[in-house]
Order: sequence, then structure tokens, then C-alpha cells
Amino acid sequence: MKRLITLIAGFAFVALIGLSESSAQQRGVRWRGSGGWGPGAPYSKMYDAKTVETISGEVIKVDRITPRKGMSAGVHMTVKTEKEEISVHLGPEWYLQNQDVKIEPKDKVEVKGSRITFGGKPALIAAEVKKGDEVLKLRDDNGFPAWAGWRRR
Repeated sequence: MKRLITLIAGFAFVALIGLSESSAQQRGVRWRGSGGWGPGAPYSKMYDAKTVETISGEVIKVDRITPRKGMSAGVHMTVKTEKEEISVHLGPEWYLQNQDVKIEPKDKVEVKGSRITFGGKPALIAAEVKKGDEVLKLRDDNGFPAWAGWRRR
């Protein structure tokens, strides 16, 4: 009898997992990895710890960007400093939507990031954004993305 109950419970578990996966696929959930934002992806390799600098200014706009063909959407902002208007790449949209710190136009920010040339123009790939007392941590000192942190375990 005990063996029969164990067998029935096992079948129920397998059926439940199958239903969950089928249901997730029907809702459009896809398990595709990082969407091109992973630490080994070509875009992430553009981050260079030797070119890290800190800028301060006002956010002019925040919008979506797809840095490279085939990548999932990311969040980008334009910051006006005393010297320039510069494009700042924050990270994947799916990651930023789940953070407590929200960046909006007219925010005063301090950004630490790697200066790159993107599309022929200067840009920063942000590692950290400070807005008042809040800090949005995006990458470590070596440029390893916060959204890929679970892979280090």
C-alpha cells in the first residue's frame, strides 16, 4: 500500500511539472538565457575597467535601447553634465524593471562607468548610479553584471 501511494505521488508530481512547463510556454515565458547581456557576450566585453570614470549631471531622458542585433531590450539614459551630453547604458530592461531605484528625467545622478565609443559617439556603460541616497548597483569593479551574479556560485 505504501509503495502504491509513493508511485501515485510520483506520477502526480511528474504531471504537475509537465503542466507547469506547458502553461509557462502558453503564456509566452521563454527561458533563453541573458538575452545577450551575459558576462561573456560581446556587448558586456566592451566594459573596460581601465576606462572607468565618474560623471555627475541631470538625466535628460530615459529610454529603451537594443545595443546589438539579437539582444533583448535594455535601458539607456542621456545625462547632461557641465561638459557634455552623454549616453549611459544601464542594463537589460528585465533586470532594471525589478530594481527599487527608478531613474527618471530631471533626476540628479552620479554615474560610475566605463567610457566607450558606441555608434561613433562617447558613451558610458554604467556600473553604479547614485540618485540622492539611493544606489543602483549594476556591475562590480571588474564589470561583471549584477544580473549575472547567480552564475558565480
